[in-house]
Amino acid sequence: MERGGAVGISVLTEPKHFGGSIKVLNEARNHTNLPILMKDVVVDPAQIETASKFGADAILLIYAIFKRAYANCSLEEAIQLTHKFSLEVVLETHTRDEFIAALNTDADILGVNNRDLKILKVDLKVTKHVLTSMKNCGRVVVGESGIQNASDTRFLKACGADAFLVGSAIMLAENVEAKVREPVHAYGNG
Repeated sequence: MERGGAVGISVLTEPKHFGGSIKVLNEARNHTNLPILMKDVVVDPAQIETASKFGADAILLIYAIFKRAYANCSLEEAIQLTHKFSLEVVLETHTRDEFIAALNTDADILGVNNRDLKILKVDLKVTKHVLTSMKNCGRVVVGESGIQNASDTRFLKACGADAFLVGSAIMLAENVEAKVREPVHAYGNG
């Protein structure tokens, strides 16, 4: 991934539904100096401390989890704790209302997930809808989920995304380095 031009690596650590592992995050830390995002369904402050101990540079927090009070702390508390451990917060949103609310937090980076978490359907137009009239919002915005190729990257860039979290397409590729180059080159040339 690093040779392909990735500027960071997202490591899925949620074990039950996505088969992730904190051990993989630690292994990644031992093999790269790139920033590492711990991608999990964070519901407890202990997960934030664990991210720090195992080498993450950033942690994903899902706005809807906190809004629905599924976590053992508030979003503000989670962000403060994350910063206390010198980690950055990528705050994931799914709707325009969530995105606007996220702008009023101390999150470092805002994400727009194109996957509907209820039915798991992916639609890149989610980013377009969320970011309409929201360009230059003062934060780095990451387009997440459903990115398969350079065309998808160019589309999300045109919608206002500054960066892209590409997962499955890279992990399923026969040549990971070449697959990483696709969105990297599309972003630079798009």
